[in-house]
Amino acid sequence: MAARRDPEDKIIDAALRLAASRGWSGLSLAEIAKSAKVGLPALSVLFGSKGEILAAFSRRIDAEVLKAASAEDLADEVARDRLFDVLMMRFDALTPHKPALKRIAQDLRRDPVAAAGLMRPMLQSLGWMLEAAGIDSSGLAGAVRVRGLALVWGAAFRIWLDDGDDQAKTMAELDRRLRGGEAFLERLNNFGRRRREADEAA
Repeated sequence: MAARRDPEDKIIDAALRLAASRGWSGLSLAEIAKSAKVGLPALSVLFGSKGEILAAFSRRIDAEVLKAASAEDLADEVARDRLFDVLMMRFDALTPHKPALKRIAQDLRRDPVAAAGLMRPMLQSLGWMLEAAGIDSSGLAGAVRVRGLALVWGAAFRIWLDDGDDQAKTMAELDRRLRGGEAFLERLNNFGRRRREADEAA
């Protein structure tokens, strides 16, 4: 006997299924509820907007990646390589949903208000990716890391949407961006260290 799916998962899956076939911008919550067979009142209790559905999907991917990362022994790798591996785990988790994500990304490029509303959930997810790689995402330094990673992820994600199954172009872009980001963070750390030394000497 198959396990009953959670209503939240049914709604997320229905939204992605409809987005893949019809696009995102013209999709209504009522249509998602009907496809998920949960009813609009039930959907309204769980989600207040389509953006909240996408945020919940992102959290579901977070959980998959955190579980996969915890099963891998990344301790002997340098921070950049650990982060590369974790982000590729995220791309792997997203791969079954690529058709939907491609349509959603296309529509969001024409709707900057809706896209801006997804910024906070994305930054939260990237914070978890840093933590999965053993990199602190807290405090001011963590906030800088998260926002820097957002630029890296965004560039690699755009490549990934049209990349082949081997994800070769995605890996190359991700590696290039992470190396550049690593150099920036090293300069930032050096600047902070010099500031502390100057304050201590004053």
